[in-house]
Amino acid sequence: MINKFNNSQSLTKFVMISLLIVIIYTLAEFICSIVTGMTHDTLTGCVFALFGTEIAVCGFIKIFKIKEE
Repeated sequence: MINKFNNSQSLTKFVMISLLIVIIYTLAEFICSIVTGMTHDTLTGCVFALFGTEIAVCGFIKIFKIKEE
């Protein structure tokens, strides 16, 4: 099976999707906090921890691939 995208393109797409999800979540949480007056601190922490870690790992992968070349 031939991979249509190289790993760098896949990582870039994943980072862009992750950033989009974080932005959408932030806007939705902001609207919910205005409407209800409550914030979801635990959920917010988990979302940012998950996607922040994933983006950092993708960044480290790209850095180490550049150093190998």
